[in-house]
Amino acid sequence: MDNFIKHLVDSRLPILPVKKDFKIGCIGSGFIMKDCQIPAYKSAGFHVSCIASRSKDKAKEVALNHNIPVVYDSIDEMLEHGDFDILDIAVPPEAQPEIIMKALEQSKKLRGILAQKPLAMDLLTAKKLVNACKQKSVTLAVNQNMRFDQSVRVAKSLLNSGKLGDIVLATIEMRAIPHWMPWAKGLKSLSTFIMSIHHLDTFRYWLGNPNLVFASTTKDPRTKFSHTDGVNLYILEYDSGARASSWDDVWAGPAKEGAGEDIYIRWRIEGTLGMAKGTIGWPKYPEKIPSTLEFTTVGDNGKWHSPVWNEVWFPDAFVGTMAQLLRAVELGIEPEISGDDNLLTIALCEAVMISASTHQAVNPSALIESN
Repeated sequence: MDNFIKHLVDSRLPILPVKKDFKIGCIGSGFIMKDCQIPAYKSAGFHVSCIASRSKDKAKEVALNHNIPVVYDSIDEMLEHGDFDILDIAVPPEAQPEIIMKALEQSKKLRGILAQKPLAMDLLTAKKLVNACKQKSVTLAVNQNMRFDQSVRVAKSLLNSGKLGDIVLATIEMRAIPHWMPWAKGLKSLSTFIMSIHHLDTFRYWLGNPNLVFASTTKDPRTKFSHTDGVNLYILEYDSGARASSWDDVWAGPAKEGAGEDIYIRWRIEGTLGMAKGTIGWPKYPEKIPSTLEFTTVGDNGKWHSPVWNEVWFPDAFVGTMAQLLRAVELGIEPEISGDDNLLTIALCEAVMISASTHQAVNPSALIESN
């Protein structure tokens, strides 16, 4: 068991490309780019060559803090004249499709794009982006960064090992209060395409694609602008008989209004031969709390095993999202989180929205076929 646990712990880390001198051009200067993505790239030895943002002053500040050699006056100027192989985009979701299409037309050396999640706010637009990248022979990957949270990654290795047997039930319970960005106001979705997308993609990563989705959503009392999907409850149904479910509770009680708080994200996977459970450390950010995992299996005298590590989701997981794209470009293969793969996650988001509004089960695969 000791060798197996070592293998599990080792699997938390992404495989890095041999070639680390791809030139990465960054678009965006907000929290995710300046505090997560660029620091992660620097720690892995990746090369950021230039940056642009809607605000040149913010882009200059990020460049100064992270020793990025070139700052462009505008996004359009960087797309047309920037010296980069890989485009890394971290902008509000409504702005991303236009930037991707411009990059495909204007960038001379472009080999890969790391798009932010959600790739687009609807399935039809997402499919157009995926097809446009294929036509230009540009490798598209999506920054579904929870896949590289260390406990999520180790849980996948545990599932692959077969030691949990046939999966019966997987759950994620989120009681955490996000900081909604101003750009979330006016989008067709609040929690589904911004927060639940992490958990929907994680279930896909762990268990594959479900055949039916049942969802119910309600408003987050704390969020004053118009929205329908604040608190999300949903069930994923698999042909195998497995079920997955998440409670994405962004209200989490009146903690910000003066009551005590009980903030956490917990997950659990139950199989016929074993069980795993864990926590996600992200709600404690900026305190760096590693996510956790424990597991037990039949025939091991009821023992629980609790491997540990020091890395955290924010910012360490962002090494993985870029590494899987760089390796794909380097080796001429599909990235782990390719555009095609991510269409299935967008379809799950669409299915949650449709199911919640119609009070009916939705087949996400049928949505892909109909768009």
